[in-house]
Amino acid sequence: MERRDFLKQSTLASSLFFVPNFIKAFENVSKSTFKHKKLVIIQLSGGNDGLNTIIPYTNDIYFRNRPKLSIPKNNVIKATDELGFHKSLAPLKKLYDQGYVSIINNVGYPNPNRSHFRSTDIWQTASNADEYLSSGWVGRFIDKYGKNPYTAIELDDSLSLIMKGKNMNGIATKNPNILFANTNTAYFKKVLEQQTDAHLSEHNLGYLYKTMIEAKSSAKYIYETSKTYKSSLEYPNNPFGNQLKTTAEFINSDLDSKVYYVSMGGFDTHANQANKQSKLLKTYSESVEVFVNDLKKNDTFKDTLILTFSEFGRRVQQNAAGGTDHGAANNVFLIGENLKKKGFYNDAPNLVNLDTNGDLIHTVDFRSVYATILDKWLQVNDASILNKSFSKLNFI
Repeated sequence: MERRDFLKQSTLASSLFFVPNFIKAFENVSKSTFKHKKLVIIQLSGGNDGLNTIIPYTNDIYFRNRPKLSIPKNNVIKATDELGFHKSLAPLKKLYDQGYVSIINNVGYPNPNRSHFRSTDIWQTASNADEYLSSGWVGRFIDKYGKNPYTAIELDDSLSLIMKGKNMNGIATKNPNILFANTNTAYFKKVLEQQTDAHLSEHNLGYLYKTMIEAKSSAKYIYETSKTYKSSLEYPNNPFGNQLKTTAEFINSDLDSKVYYVSMGGFDTHANQANKQSKLLKTYSESVEVFVNDLKKNDTFKDTLILTFSEFGRRVQQNAAGGTDHGAANNVFLIGENLKKKGFYNDAPNLVNLDTNGDLIHTVDFRSVYATILDKWLQVNDASILNKSFSKLNFI
């Protein structure tokens, strides 16, 4: 096959969302003995408004800055004398009351960037604001401690930077059945039959062939293993609920994956925020509640930690369009059965001492959250993955 024709016809290969590890191609995937806890990462993409998520309902400054957008006190689900949940987070409040939720306020990083793409890159790579990395922190975890690409799985159609390592990357798939079927098409098999050592050593063709080899191996393993458990619980019928249902089936099937990454979009609420955010938070909390119940039903919740973050918060002051503009520090949720610090981990946001843009100032570096999870939950060397040491927190 001509190189030009191969590249032209390789849409299937490139759409299978894999990046090869360049170390070795393998066909028979053996189950790893690497048995650590599971980590589920949820990104609320677009910059969720943390102040209208966890609400400082006794703070007059909050109401003065948001005369039309603030959440009325009688619509807040009170948690402490200062802070309460948005009413759409009632299912999350149930988990909070059971001691399964820790909320860290004021999470961010120095010199915050207010671009969605750049700030997401910073959170996904664990870089400094002025540092550009080509690998994600989960990708580097896979590099150092993973044995197979499916050590980490993204529940999506494409692979995010967070999952990309230097030598080995994670896998992206929404549906293991479709993934397996795609790698068993006649075209896919025919292409693999034509690969040679010369092809593997040639840069572009080698990249695609190795991608396809790993795709086929991993797809077979994921498909066959995840068949052992199908959830009987009724998840909300939306993309986010479906992603969490598939994640639960992977975990409850004892799939040998350590990290799962799920993203839910729509949180860039510059205008008409109230209704949009309310619906999004309802979708998030209802889906997470069923997900937790699914894990508890199968005795896997005790070994699972759920991290929810957004790439930045929103401006303290509302804008003229009934929304909020890009901000900085925000809250982070940890959900699990083994939390040491349940409830609110630290103080409420300081609405008096803002930065020059009118944004919340961070008091907790997001990489300290990562370092704590890597060190205390996944039990690996956090500094080797984050490229430096960060102070540890005490939530697990």
